[in-house]
Amino acid sequence: MKIAQVGGVEVSTDHWIGGRRVASSSRFELRSPIDGAHLAEVSAGSADDVAAAVDAARRAFPAWARLGPEGRAPLLRRFADGIRARAEELAAVETLDNGSLLLGNVHRMVPRAALNVEFFADWALKLEHTIDGAEVTNHVRYEPAGVAALVTPWNAPLMLTTWKVGPALAAGNTIVVKPPEWAPLTCSLLADIAHAAGIPAGVLNVVQGIGEDAGAALVAHRDVDRISFTGSPDTGRLIGVAGARNLVPVSVELGGKSPFIVCADADLDGAAQTVAMQYLNAGQVCLAGTRVLVEASVSEAFLAKVRQAAAAMVVGDPREPGTRVGPLITPEHFSRVQGFVERALADGAVALWGGRSHGAGAQYFEPTLLANVRADMEIAQHEVFGPVLTWQTFRDDEEVVTLANGTRYGLAAVIFTRDEPRARRLAAQVVAGTVWVNCFFVRDLAAPFGGARESGIGREGGTWSFDFFSDVKNVAIRKGSFGEEA
Repeated sequence: MKIAQVGGVEVSTDHWIGGRRVASSSRFELRSPIDGAHLAEVSAGSADDVAAAVDAARRAFPAWARLGPEGRAPLLRRFADGIRARAEELAAVETLDNGSLLLGNVHRMVPRAALNVEFFADWALKLEHTIDGAEVTNHVRYEPAGVAALVTPWNAPLMLTTWKVGPALAAGNTIVVKPPEWAPLTCSLLADIAHAAGIPAGVLNVVQGIGEDAGAALVAHRDVDRISFTGSPDTGRLIGVAGARNLVPVSVELGGKSPFIVCADADLDGAAQTVAMQYLNAGQVCLAGTRVLVEASVSEAFLAKVRQAAAAMVVGDPREPGTRVGPLITPEHFSRVQGFVERALADGAVALWGGRSHGAGAQYFEPTLLANVRADMEIAQHEVFGPVLTWQTFRDDEEVVTLANGTRYGLAAVIFTRDEPRARRLAAQVVAGTVWVNCFFVRDLAAPFGGARESGIGREGGTWSFDFFSDVKNVAIRKGSFGEEA
């Protein structure tokens, strides 16, 4: 078993299959986006590694399913406690691996990862219910589906992996996780924590590797019963095709180009601070409200407030407490973000601030706001996934709804207004899976989450997660067929 020292933490760089570490002959290099420093050589999974992991999950499935929600819950709670106990280590590794803010990982992402596991363990205990009909009593059961393939993204790998792992395991499935090749290390630690918590061998498996190899083999495997993916629309299409070939249900949460609507009567100070928050994680957040749409009558005053708030978004080493914007994940992604901005400027956009690389390092990009943006421009239509916002104005509700809905996406939206009827009216008309009114990034795990249009298929959260990860069965019993019912 190969071990890497990452920020003083020992991390296995091999797969976790059937309760043991498994190495691949082929490996790939990880470098930290912070400074390009070498982190590890990670096993690159093959189709054979994937097949071994799916086989291990299949063999572990019957016993794990038989435990029922009551039997699984104590193990999953110990799993959650194990995540909390290693919060400092997980945060340190995640920051080095993907460049996210250390304090954000310690205080938000790792606690949320633990809560994801604990919440769904408890939610599973209250799923089954009855529906009293005229002739029958319907007993609704949530039964385990089988082996779930979970393919997770690099921008928040620990938190977003547990967002899938929690309900999949709580529903009684066994799982194979394919972590992101750009940031796989906390998923490796997650396997160790699950093992220490007593999760049986084969219930949770991790196969690292390149998406075109390990990921493609996993979603195409004929013995997989569910596929859950978070990532880009292009990859989501490929996964949808793979699932369709085997008639496997697929849930995908894809990209976003979310509108951030600011009405003239809004709390402009609060809205400006929230606009600046869209630069967090270097803008590498699918939910970010990257298209700022401002009512024209307050545009000038609001811009001054946003400028002041954005000036406090310090770019630098994400391990430093004062940093608010860290690096982009890879040199290739930096070039992609830079290319979007350069093409927008060539097409007539104007950089109100930013628009270029930052001196903190090779993969750091300045928080950027682009004005003089037309609705049909590439920068207004496509997800940049970097610290780049656009600025447009509107005159009335009809115009802003047209602007808000003028992309192929529909993941989220933000609305700031003090007018409740207007807020409800706009929220009803905007195409989005989640609409935040006078707030941003507030997530209740019991509420549905997902995207419309090309932002995804399906919903996660609360019972919606179990609708996907379970075979929902109705047992209809004729009343009185066993004598008088109590």
